[in-house]
Amino acid sequence: MNMSETLSEDEPRVGAIRIHKAEDFEGMRKAGRLAAECLDMLTEHVEPGVTTEHLDNLVREMVLDNGALSATIGYRGYRHATCISLNHVICHGIPGPKPLKNGDIMNIDVTVIIDGWHGDTSRMYFAGEPKVKARRLVGTTYQALMAGIETVKPGSTLRDIGRAIQTLAEGEGFSVVRDFCGHGLGRVFHEAPNVVHYAEYKDRWGGVHRAADTELKPGMFFTIEPMINDGKPDVKLLKDGWTAVSRDKSLSAQFEHSIAVTDDGYEIFTLSPKDMHQPPYN
Repeated sequence: MNMSETLSEDEPRVGAIRIHKAEDFEGMRKAGRLAAECLDMLTEHVEPGVTTEHLDNLVREMVLDNGALSATIGYRGYRHATCISLNHVICHGIPGPKPLKNGDIMNIDVTVIIDGWHGDTSRMYFAGEPKVKARRLVGTTYQALMAGIETVKPGSTLRDIGRAIQTLAEGEGFSVVRDFCGHGLGRVFHEAPNVVHYAEYKDRWGGVHRAADTELKPGMFFTIEPMINDGKPDVKLLKDGWTAVSRDKSLSAQFEHSIAVTDDGYEIFTLSPKDMHQPPYN
């Protein structure tokens, strides 16, 4: 995406990053709440024997019933209202007819559009009883998300977000996926900034990669969505062009919130109205 094409000249910005006005927050609250309500609704439906295709149809119907649109249907040819990523699928898993098995873990990612505003969020779910290590991975991933969010305030940086996530995840023996990141959003689905979930790392050739030290300003809207693997962080893209899996087939987990930088900290637009923040939800 060419970021310059998404910004009008009369809008405030820091570099390519849009700075939203106070009145824009209400649109994001409405979109974020519906996306979170979709995930709340799914909690009673995720169980062994249910297909991910069925879960996707439930979200599609709920979005339409609320006068909204699914941002993913038609996006670059994608045809579903959700991405559902099971076990070693890192992200962008495609819903299908295969039934869930006892012990499966999965991320369900929903993005809705209401009055032009995007609400983007994802959570982990358990089908039946997962193994202890899977539970620990999921719990750590949620903690990493919240650790990253807690750093957000004016004067903090994107690198601070990544450092908090990386420190927590690696401290528990897990790895942070580097190939995907959070993103700016609002009236546009994906725009600046890119929000990586690490502070820095060395690649296999010894090159050092660092997160941007971009300073956070009130009015920035973006997602934080760490993907954490039980094994190595390396990614393989399947032939369908969407599904990204861990190359070593280790389990992967992810949580995502859409947030804003406020005058004194942050606001989460996609909090669960029913306080269903991480599994188990019963």
